[in-house]
Amino acid sequence: MQPTENRVDEQDKQARFEHLIMPHLDAAYNLAHWLIRNTSDAEDVVQDAFLRAFKFLDGFHGGNGRAWLLSIVRNASYDWLRANRKNDEIIEFDEELHGPEEIVSESEATLTRTTQQQVVRQAIQELPVGFREVTILRELEGVSYKEIAQIVQVPVGTVMSRLARARNQLQRCLPARLRQAQSL
Repeated sequence: MQPTENRVDEQDKQARFEHLIMPHLDAAYNLAHWLIRNTSDAEDVVQDAFLRAFKFLDGFHGGNGRAWLLSIVRNASYDWLRANRKNDEIIEFDEELHGPEEIVSESEATLTRTTQQQVVRQAIQELPVGFREVTILRELEGVSYKEIAQIVQVPVGTVMSRLARARNQLQRCLPARLRQAQSL
């Protein structure tokens, strides 16, 4: 190949990347943040995922760019978790140990809403990572069951089962936590 052709190919690749992948930066960060549970580490994981996506963009032959990217983000997140948190997969939820954080706000309505949101966020964060990822993808990112199955690399039935179990855990713990938060 001529140097001019290489430059054109690289420019085409960059344009394709910006068109297909960059619009999903927020979704990528959101998923990484919920899986990693740390802002700076999630940013590092997303950066690594985007580098991987750019490197392997030639292997992407159409389809759903968002699902493809989120699969890469998920894999990068799990790689990071394996390297940095050996037991993150087996987080057990214990209502006694996990209380809502205190939140200071200007008005009572804002305090109530903020407290409720924090209680829900904390409950989601305490879900086992397999339940947490499908919950975030479905409920916060609006990803379809079929796309989640592609991203997580499990059958659609498994996605549905994990979502049902996650929702059941949240339904069991949230009412008591919300009442407790309101009484503070």
